[in-house]
Amino acid sequence: MNPGINDGSNLRGSAVPWVFVVAVAFVLTLLGLVMLFSAAQSTFPGAYKMLGKQAVWMVVAVTGFLIACRTPLDLLRRCSWFLYGASIIGLILTLVPEIGVKVNGAQRWLGFGPARLQVSEFAKVGLVLSMAHYMALNQRETKTFLKGYLAPCLMIAAICGLVILQPDFGTSFLLGAVGAGMLFQAGSNLLYLVPTVALGTGVFSILVYLDPVRLRRVTAFLDVEANLNDGAYQLWQGILAFGAGGVSGVGLGKGRQQLSFLPEAHTDFIFAVIGEELGLVCTMGVVLLFMLIFVVVSWHARKSPRLFDFLLLQGSLLAITLQALINVGVVTGCLPTKGMSLPFISYGGSNLVVTFILVGFIVNVLNSWNRPVLSAVREQ
Repeated sequence: MNPGINDGSNLRGSAVPWVFVVAVAFVLTLLGLVMLFSAAQSTFPGAYKMLGKQAVWMVVAVTGFLIACRTPLDLLRRCSWFLYGASIIGLILTLVPEIGVKVNGAQRWLGFGPARLQVSEFAKVGLVLSMAHYMALNQRETKTFLKGYLAPCLMIAAICGLVILQPDFGTSFLLGAVGAGMLFQAGSNLLYLVPTVALGTGVFSILVYLDPVRLRRVTAFLDVEANLNDGAYQLWQGILAFGAGGVSGVGLGKGRQQLSFLPEAHTDFIFAVIGEELGLVCTMGVVLLFMLIFVVVSWHARKSPRLFDFLLLQGSLLAITLQALINVGVVTGCLPTKGMSLPFISYGGSNLVVTFILVGFIVNVLNSWNRPVLSAVREQ
């Protein structure tokens, strides 16, 4: 991505993509609120409590979205190192006894009164912003070993390593994949990048093998029927949900899985509840919307006048769509079971807020192209 002269003529018409992205985000979020209420029917009146909490988080998420999409891009760049440092400090604090909050054996949260924040979610913001800023700042040296490869790899490794210690293998994999994707799109030397990705995948596989819980999930995934009462129970119930729903679904609020047969029906496996109650038509619609976001934003990212804009777009896009891909893959039995929420739809405040912030970055960049552009823009 070479800096140069841009009169803004090739950037007009960008209002359509950002309006589309915002519309899809709110449609999926509203669908999520409906499905959360349906999935929690067995805990009535807990369904209203859950819906109320998610509605409060949605207000916070929209606030974060407005801040992200209205803050000048140059100010975001100046804040990138602060946000990266805050992510590192926050991840370290989650590992400190009496500070980090442990749930189901994982120490991933910081408690603030009645609210809990999952710091690894907010680390996505710090990683995407800092990587976009760093690679744009050193764009003339992206092919070099030190500045174009080693330094950004250490930035990614620091965050991924701290997340693994929580432990949260899925989020660590997602962050590593997003970081590697941004390096590739920035033009990092493939002679360095490809072996590193292979090495990272190998190390990740060894860590999974050495962890009995994660290894059991993999073996259960490879032979579902032999592990129905163990590691594959959740996956099997999800498959049954899709089978019961068929093409048109059994009807909203009439699903069997809301009766506590499916663990984590309101979070990681909400996609299975959609499949059971609204059928194949709706599940394919959800997948299509995520695909359209990816295609539309990727297509318009080619018009980016600066490398920072391009990488901020692509990093934010990868963080959202890759997470959706992993979640759908897990719920449909294409990937081993991993606790990862479906963006916009699953219950949970941290992921919803961060997803809307990332959407705000996308809107900010796309909308900035409709503003007057200097005739000579120099990448910094």
